[in-house]
Amino acid sequence: MHLNVADFAVAVERLNRPGLHDRPVIVSRAQGGRARVYDMSEEAFQAGVRKHMPLDQARRMCGGVRIVPPKPHKYEKAMLEMMKMALPYSPLVESEEDTGHVFMDLSGTGRLFGPARDVAWRMKKEVKKRLGLEPIWGLAPNKMLAKAATRVVKPKGEHIVRPGGEQDFLRSLPLSLLSGLEAPDLMLFRQYNLHTVEEALTWRKEHLLAVFGKRGGEIHQLLQGRDDSKVLPVGLKPPVVRLDHEFSQDTNHLGEVERALFGLVEKAGRRLRRMGKAARRVAVYLTYSDGGRVIRQRSHALGTANDFLLFDLARIALAVGWTRRVRLRHLRLVCDRLVYPPAQLDLPFMADATDLIQRKQEKLMHALDRIRDRHGERSICLGRSLGD
Repeated sequence: MHLNVADFAVAVERLNRPGLHDRPVIVSRAQGGRARVYDMSEEAFQAGVRKHMPLDQARRMCGGVRIVPPKPHKYEKAMLEMMKMALPYSPLVESEEDTGHVFMDLSGTGRLFGPARDVAWRMKKEVKKRLGLEPIWGLAPNKMLAKAATRVVKPKGEHIVRPGGEQDFLRSLPLSLLSGLEAPDLMLFRQYNLHTVEEALTWRKEHLLAVFGKRGGEIHQLLQGRDDSKVLPVGLKPPVVRLDHEFSQDTNHLGEVERALFGLVEKAGRRLRRMGKAARRVAVYLTYSDGGRVIRQRSHALGTANDFLLFDLARIALAVGWTRRVRLRHLRLVCDRLVYPPAQLDLPFMADATDLIQRKQEKLMHALDRIRDRHGERSICLGRSLGD
């Protein structure tokens, strides 16, 4: 089961602020030219506002919108309460950070709690009563289908995909509703005028492999409605990407350190894309020659598997953490808080220059992935990771 409080940050903000109801609302981290949309209400969405859109652009599209700053501690508290409500029904309960998404594996719980749909209704009523939030829910044989089921009824409703009905459910869906498909995947499909699952299913697996490389096999599984990912037990550490580099000689040469860092970022980005995940946090661990260690981290609101964006975050963390004149011996990169990558494509006239650059970068990353799939990991790399 997938339980989702639509526009979660806005929903939490509205709990104690009646003036925010029934009007467009945007949650944004900052004011100014570089501010981006963190979350938005359904009213703002209908006006064309999208997550991570430049705030100035969102203001122009949605007149009379209220801007409120995010309060992550409130979102975390609400998510924790939802998890506590879910645990009596199953030990397999997984959340996606503070986004309002909860997955529950209800397999084998029928004798204790009745049909899964009854559990879903009880959860919805309990969340509404105790938190004042109104979740939507979807039931399906796997996580990907359950999440797609909630997407088709958003912002209110519920949907059940019964075993055996996966293909009937998927066929009419836009490809953008399939979690696990990334923006570059959608752009490639669009180049071939394929926009729905039914249209994409006209391609056999070998066609997908020819266009997407090894990732084509994963995409073929998604189009068939197959998803082997499990709901993680509560208390099990979520997956992370962790990579290390040991310098052959202790160094304080900025160019050498940044080359090593970018090499780690390239490997991390490729691993994330293979997993079909994006990292919302990047941490850099610095170990000095005298044994001292410092850890610094930076976050990305939506999550990214783009090597260039990951490197920007990692380089900022490096600059903040590397303050001593002592030489470095070891470098570690950790990407965590993994989520499904944002796959939504904006219309061309809605994208600003930064968005267009990022799209080009993502297309480049996927092209490099396909070359490496065919010719090996060392067959191609960016000049930034090479020596002088």
